[in-house]
Amino acid sequence: MKLYYSPGACSLSPHIIACEAELPLELVKVDLESKRTETGDDFRQLNPNGYVPVLVLDDGNKLTEGPAIVQYLADLAPDKKLVPPAGTFERYKLQQWLNFISTEIHKSFSPLFNPVAPEAVKQMAIDNLITRLETPAEQLSSQAFLLGDNFSVADAYLFVMLSWGQYVNVDISRWPALARYADKISERPAVQKAMKEEGLI
Repeated sequence: MKLYYSPGACSLSPHIIACEAELPLELVKVDLESKRTETGDDFRQLNPNGYVPVLVLDDGNKLTEGPAIVQYLADLAPDKKLVPPAGTFERYKLQQWLNFISTEIHKSFSPLFNPVAPEAVKQMAIDNLITRLETPAEQLSSQAFLLGDNFSVADAYLFVMLSWGQYVNVDISRWPALARYADKISERPAVQKAMKEEGLI
């Protein structure tokens, strides 16, 4: 399998899950500005949307969108328990978290990375993020991970989102539960491995 990624982007989440699941993965770096891969190919030929991640399977099939990719990867290694079994209520709770992170947290960061976004728009995005981050902060004040005692693909996704705060003036230390959670996840061997492979540490 090939994972098309950009260092520290949301593609870090499936990269972490592949490491957690001990799945072999070929990494292909993408320059998101030029939309070129490290080998010079036009990335838009692979994903017309022009963003990572993209997972290309050995049979040529491909998946885009992080929440879909992480579930696919986790299902390849059911013994790792990175997702609840398909069809269970817990699986739908996982999907609820993946959707919340994607639509309410991930998308709120977009204006903050846009150099031409007006300051008023950026401040509105920060205000929205602060409100939305209250939800996982409350959940994590009484349990280790989003689904309880076990690390899941939703935790990998939220961890990556929390790591973005340092770049856009969103200090997660205002939520002690989130700061502790992010520190704990950063110490996981698979997270360390993925971040080293992307040149982030």
